Amino acid sequence: QLVCSHSNMEEFAYAQQHDLDEVFRSLRAAVLEQRPHNPLDFLAEKMAGMRDAANGQRAITASFIYKQERWPEKWNMKAMSIVVFGASGDLAWKKTYPALYAIWRQGLLPRHVSIVGYARSKMDQDKFLARISGKFEGTPMMKQEFLDRCSYVSGAYNEDSSFENLQNALLEAEQKSAKGSRRDGTEANRCFYFALPPSVFLEVAAGIKKICMSTTGWNRMIIEKPFGHDLESAQAMGSALGALFTEDQIYRIDHYLGKEMVQNLIALRFANKVLNSCWNKEHVANVQICFKEPFGTEGRGGYFDQFGIIRDIIQNHLLQVLTLAAMEKPKALTADCIRDEKVHVLKNVRPINIKDVVLGQYVKGPNGEGEAYLEDPTVPEGSTTATLATVVMYIDNDRWHGVPWILKAGKATNERKAEIRIQFKEELLPFRSEAKRDELVMRLQPDEAIYLKMMAKKPGLNTSNQLVQTELDLMYKDRYEDLHLPDAYEGLIYDCLCGNQGNFVRTDELIEAWKLFSPLLAQIEQEGKAPLPYTFGSRGPAESDLLVQRVGYAYDGGYTWTQSGNASFRRGSVAGK
Repeated sequence: QLVCSHSNMEEFAYAQQHDLDEVFRSLRAAVLEQRPHNPLDFLAEKMAGMRDAANGQRAITASFIYKQERWPEKWNMKAMSIVVFGASGDLAWKKTYPALYAIWRQGLLPRHVSIVGYARSKMDQDKFLARISGKFEGTPMMKQEFLDRCSYVSGAYNEDSSFENLQNALLEAEQKSAKGSRRDGTEANRCFYFALPPSVFLEVAAGIKKICMSTTGWNRMIIEKPFGHDLESAQAMGSALGALFTEDQIYRIDHYLGKEMVQNLIALRFANKVLNSCWNKEHVANVQICFKEPFGTEGRGGYFDQFGIIRDIIQNHLLQVLTLAAMEKPKALTADCIRDEKVHVLKNVRPINIKDVVLGQYVKGPNGEGEAYLEDPTVPEGSTTATLATVVMYIDNDRWHGVPWILKAGKATNERKAEIRIQFKEELLPFRSEAKRDELVMRLQPDEAIYLKMMAKKPGLNTSNQLVQTELDLMYKDRYEDLHLPDAYEGLIYDCLCGNQGNFVRTDELIEAWKLFSPLLAQIEQEGKAPLPYTFGSRGPAESDLLVQRVGYAYDGGYTWTQSGNASFRRGSVAGK
C-alpha cells in the first residue's frame, strides 16, 4: 500500500524510462540485499531518493536500478572485493575512490562488490566515508548506495596481525554480500590497489601474498608509479614482485595510458589508410610530445625533488605515448601483441645524447609573478632538480630512422596542455614557400581534440595562387557532447577488473624504458648539468626552443588553433607552438 499510494511513482518510472515492474523489482532487490530493520521507512527513503533522481539527475539512472547489468555475467558467480591501500591519502581521495564511484554509477560494478580501504591512519568509519566522498557527484541516495559498500580498516603495512584483520574484514564483507543471492560467499575475486609510496610496496605485497590472497578466484595488483628510481632499483622491484605474483596478476598503472586520446592512437593509425600510409620517415619531419602545466610544485616540492621532471613525466608518461605513436601494426589487438610492439620500439631507440637535452628550473617573474621553485619551503636549499626538460630521441628502425622525437615537459609554464604534434614535410612545388608544413595534432588535455593543420586556397576572387592555413577539426566535446568521456583512472581500474592488461606497463617495457634514461640521468648528475632559469608562466628557457628548431621543427608564427575550432591568425605569436 505504501508503494502503490506514492503519487510520483509512475511519473518517476516514465521519466527514467523504466516501467513500474522494474521499479518494484529494484526495490525488492534492495530490501533483500540490505535487510533493513524497518522496511517501510527504508522503502520511503528509497522512493524519496528516486524522486530526487528523476527531478535533478534525469540523465543518470539511480544506482540501485539494475535494468542494464553491464558487468560480465561471470562476475555474479563470485564475490568481488576491492582493497585500496593508502586509503587515507590524497591519491585515494582525489582519484581512486572517485573513479570507483564513477564506475559504479555507470552500472559497471556488480551490486555485491565490497570496497575496503586500508591505511595506517586511525580513523572512524564516518570520518573516512566523508573524506572519500568529498568529490562525488549525484544525489545523496546515489552516494549512499555506493558508500554502503565501503569500509575502512586501520593497520600497519609490515605486521601479520594487521593483515589478518584485513583478511577477516574481507571475509566478513564477502559473506555479507552473499545474503539474498545465489552465491554462498566463499568464492571471491580480489583487486588490490596500491595508492602507496614505493617505500612500502614490497611490505604490502608480501602481506597480501602471505595472508590476503583469494584461493577461489583471481587476484590482481594495481601498482602506482614510480616503478623504481633507476634501472637497478626497477630491476630489483620487478624481481621482488615477480617472486610474489605472476605477470598476469600485476597491473602497473600509468594514467596516461587511460586517456581517451592516447587510447585512440591505435585506432587512428591502423584503421585509417590515409594516415597509416604517411606515418613514416618519408613524410614525417618530426614528432613532438608535450606536457605543460601553469603551476609549480605548490608545497609538494620536497616529494618532487626526489624525482625531477624526467623521472616524473618523461620517462613514463611521455615515453609510453611515444611507443604507441611509433609502434608497428600489432598482429592482433591483444594485450601482449600490443605490448610486444611497444617493447620493439624501445629496443630501437638510440642512446640519448646529452647535447639533445635542455633542463630548466622556474624562477619568480620580474614583477614578482609566481613563486620560484627554490622558494618552496619543502625544496632542499640550492636544489638543482629540473622542473622542465626537453629531450630529443631517435628511433633507429626502417620506419623512423632520422626523424627526431621531441619530448618536452614542464611545470610553471604559460599554459596547461598535453598533446602529440606530428609535423609533416613540406610540399615544395608548385607553391614553394607559400606552402607551410601540415601538422596532425592530438590534444590529450584539456578539451580532447584531433585536428589537421593544412593548406587551402584563400577564399575570394583573384586568389588562385594564394594559400591560407586552415584545419580539419574534431573537438570531442562538440562531436560527442552527450557521451561520457571517462577519467583515465576510471577506465584503467575497469580494465583491471575485466582482466585487460593492454593499457598497463609490462615488466620488460619498464626495464627497457629505464635502460634509455638511467644512463642519461647518471650523466646529468655526474657532470653537474645545471638547469637553466626560466620565468614562472613562460614557455621555458629560450634554449629549449632553439634545440627544437635545431633538430628540424619549423614554426611560421602566423597560425593558432583555438579550442572553438576556428583558426586565428596572430602574426609573431607563439601561442600555437
